[in-house]
Amino acid sequence: MRHILSLLLIATVLYGCNSSSTNTETSSDKKDKTNVLILIGDDIAFGDLGVYASEIKTPNFHRLAESGVRFTNFHASPVCSVTRSMLMTGCNNIEVGLGSFDYSFYPASKGKAGYEGYLTRNAVALSQLFNDEGYEVLKVGKWHLGGEAAGGYTPLEWGFTKEFGILSGGSNHWNDLRMTPIFSDPDFMHKKFKEHWTLNGEKYNRPEGVYSGELYTKQMIDFIKEAKAEGKPWFSWMAFTTAHFPIQAPPELVEKHYKFYLEKGYEGLKQYRYERLKAKGLISHSAQPAPENDLVKKWSQLSQKEKEYQAKVFATYAAEIEDQDNRIGQILDYLKESGQMDNTLIVYLSDNGPEGMEAENPNTGNQVFGQWIANNYDTSFEGIGTANSSNYIGTAWANAATGGLSWWKWFIGEGGVRVPMIIVPPGASKDNYSRAGQMSNVVMSVKDLPMTILDYAGIQHPGDTYKGKKVVTPTGISARPFLDGKSDIVRNDKQWYAFELFGNAYIMQGNYKLIKVRKGMFGDGQWHLYDVVKDPSESMPLEDKMKDKFDQMLATYKQYEKDHQLVQVDESWNAFKAASEGN
Repeated sequence: MRHILSLLLIATVLYGCNSSSTNTETSSDKKDKTNVLILIGDDIAFGDLGVYASEIKTPNFHRLAESGVRFTNFHASPVCSVTRSMLMTGCNNIEVGLGSFDYSFYPASKGKAGYEGYLTRNAVALSQLFNDEGYEVLKVGKWHLGGEAAGGYTPLEWGFTKEFGILSGGSNHWNDLRMTPIFSDPDFMHKKFKEHWTLNGEKYNRPEGVYSGELYTKQMIDFIKEAKAEGKPWFSWMAFTTAHFPIQAPPELVEKHYKFYLEKGYEGLKQYRYERLKAKGLISHSAQPAPENDLVKKWSQLSQKEKEYQAKVFATYAAEIEDQDNRIGQILDYLKESGQMDNTLIVYLSDNGPEGMEAENPNTGNQVFGQWIANNYDTSFEGIGTANSSNYIGTAWANAATGGLSWWKWFIGEGGVRVPMIIVPPGASKDNYSRAGQMSNVVMSVKDLPMTILDYAGIQHPGDTYKGKKVVTPTGISARPFLDGKSDIVRNDKQWYAFELFGNAYIMQGNYKLIKVRKGMFGDGQWHLYDVVKDPSESMPLEDKMKDKFDQMLATYKQYEKDHQLVQVDESWNAFKAASEGN
């Protein structure tokens, strides 16, 4: 027996000597590490998913919700890249370069710290921390955090080990064309432009006729398969470009939605979703309808042909969401078949509310952009959804999509910042997880997600120093104690988070939201207080009834504003008129 034990000891030592000197983890150590799947929808409203009371059938989102937790009081930012900066770092947007973003700069902010318009090196990113732990770090789809002409860094410069997709804010869903022109080109009005596609940092020739959801999903599954074959844990950033404009979708998914939207129209859809959100407990049963918005057209103002056109555009938008659901189902099926579901944390969120841009609208659009579309794309009814179309849902459908909420993308009303978010902890299912299938209105910010993800992965954030360099300490809070059933809250009534963009600002503390929207962005320039759990439509101001709360929250925000040296924005400035390109 002693001889056998001696041989085993020698074999163990020899095996250890032959293993890599740079990685002393065993394969079982790697296998035990939690995989992370972050799924990001683009410009999807709180009321757009079937699992959030929509008429659009989303069975795979239901699969997620049945196993995990649906959050109904979760806040992102009102625009794409700003949300992504907070999701990547756990920090405030102003701390990491996204006090403005690449499609609209307030002139006085240019050149100032915090307003670079891309993710800066002031913070450490999730991708870097997972890379340090030996993960395959995978990015597929949209980036929109830098690396183009506007400056900043590509995914591979942020610790991703493999990447595929685009650096910009969106693209044609069927081919390699940009969604916007290059305005600096003197002849831009008369031609289309190519999008820059990459695969692992190299130019990628994107095939024509393959829909974005199919292309992205296949590549992500291939990346995960490669990681599994190598015995590595993986962190994945799966950033769909659905349902971002141009509104295009597989034609077989469009027709089934058309009749419904033609019958409902703008006001009918908003009322329908409002009632369903209330009935299913996704907003308070005491919630009032959202106030009418002066920027929104009335369905009755349209001709019959205009109604048919608009109904098909929104049916195509619904088809984009249905396609995204199908693609998520493919990823979930692969994880289940390959035995990885039990060891994977899954997070789904939309980056902001629905896009209300209308190129021809002088209030919320860019008329030059509209003319470029008219010159270069098929604007016929038959062309809607095809590769040679370039439509957007516009203010009226965006307003309708949010149901019981007000406003949409670019705005800090609940319709712009309250979005769907689902978390499924590793191994969770309706049979073995105590919170499976629950809905929760606990207060959460997008900057809480990185801390939650790190918590489940067992990775310690380095705080204010990373590899000898000073970085911003995140202010996000892990939701794991809540998800694990050890707490009934994520943030207590004293913890707060603040946000500012384009001179519009809000601060959340408990269920209360103090908000100010400038006149140049169609507000009144005054601070108002709301309980956004009881009053998600922000129609019942409380500042006169709760003066002490109002004063305390305003003082907290003013200190935040001072601490971060926020640039003061002229009351009349309009971010849409300043934007040279639509996001």
